[in-house]
Amino acid sequence: MQELLLIAFALFAGLLMTRLFVKFHLPDVTAYLVSGVLIGPCVLGRLGIGFTSFEQVDNLAVISDVALGFIAFAIGHEFRLSALKQTGKQATIIGILQAVITTVVVDVMMIGLHFINPGLVDLPVAITLGAIAAATAPAATLMVVRQYKAKGPVTDVLLPVVALDDAVGLVVFAISFGIAQAMKNGTAHIAALIVEPLAEVVLSLAFGGLVGYLLTILERYFHSHRNRNALIVGSVILTVAVSQLKFSVGSFTFGFSSLLVCMMLGTVFCNLCPLSEDLMLQADRWSGPAITLFFVLSGSALQFDVFADANVILIGVIYIFARSFGKYIGARFSSDLAKSPATVRKYLGITLLPQAGVALGMCATAYRVLGGVEGTLVRNIILFSVLVYELIGPSLTKMALTKAGDIQAIPQEIKTRRKKRLQEVKKPVPPQFEK
Repeated sequence: MQELLLIAFALFAGLLMTRLFVKFHLPDVTAYLVSGVLIGPCVLGRLGIGFTSFEQVDNLAVISDVALGFIAFAIGHEFRLSALKQTGKQATIIGILQAVITTVVVDVMMIGLHFINPGLVDLPVAITLGAIAAATAPAATLMVVRQYKAKGPVTDVLLPVVALDDAVGLVVFAISFGIAQAMKNGTAHIAALIVEPLAEVVLSLAFGGLVGYLLTILERYFHSHRNRNALIVGSVILTVAVSQLKFSVGSFTFGFSSLLVCMMLGTVFCNLCPLSEDLMLQADRWSGPAITLFFVLSGSALQFDVFADANVILIGVIYIFARSFGKYIGARFSSDLAKSPATVRKYLGITLLPQAGVALGMCATAYRVLGGVEGTLVRNIILFSVLVYELIGPSLTKMALTKAGDIQAIPQEIKTRRKKRLQEVKKPVPPQFEK
């Protein structure tokens, strides 16, 4: 009963906040996140309104997992072979290089900070922060693209790059975090730290491809949109559920990345099923409320207690500037190398700033493995940066896509027509039409 009330309250809070934010021309994603912060345990929750504890937010985590699965499925749908023939090479070069360059830039800044003040941040923490910096959040980016119907050269490259970033980020994190752990402990299971993430990428792509192929076959036996929609929803939920599993082989522990699995599911489905475009629209209508809840819950989960530590704020600010610089320079350099259009070279880096889910997963691993002061410091810095990136990232993405010309302003003629239609609706009904 209480959980159902919280779900309804979160939905209404997010939707009502969009009506306020539209007056400031801010994306709906930002409205959802801010509404989540307001009804979360750190603000109104203290007064008994909304989520009164982080445990209540965690109890609804399954909704966030499913919503993120649908977001990844939608991004995978952007990997059509017809489109990749034009942007595939660019996306591959940019997706790999920008992640590596970002890690190097953050490593240099954090290691430099260590030598300036060794007591502020030690080397394992510095290298771990560099590893996490590569990750980019696909959810906020996709929502901005969809809300404003962005279309153009930057958007065409952006979505594949964001999708590739998850796989590249896992590999970069594996190598860098392995080095950090070896520095802390003197020894580390380097083989496990490298093999496990690589296996996670391969297993996730294989499993997602298999479910996508089976979905394409099963779709032929259903002919109504209702049944096909149920089939897609069931497939996404299945992949999300299986992605939670872990299994051991000797000293190695293997698992799946739900983002990669669902992305691959969408990729295979969109390339094999001739009706995928229409069916995706049907699935989007079902998943809309779940995605709204995902962002509201993400805002509610943000913890403000990280502001209590001045060192966290200082290191966090340096991390944010270093990562932002790395993303922009990395995207600029790699897009130059890929001979991308001028708008891509100029604006793509700004759209890669949002950071959330994948980074928080890496942060949790670092907190568990490093432990102690180092693990706590990494966790608090990433929580601080996610809070900042999630609140300003969507607006920066919208700004960059608008300046690149991918988001077009509504023509004045259409605005006038809509205004006239609304005015006609508000007029009293003529007497001859009352009966």
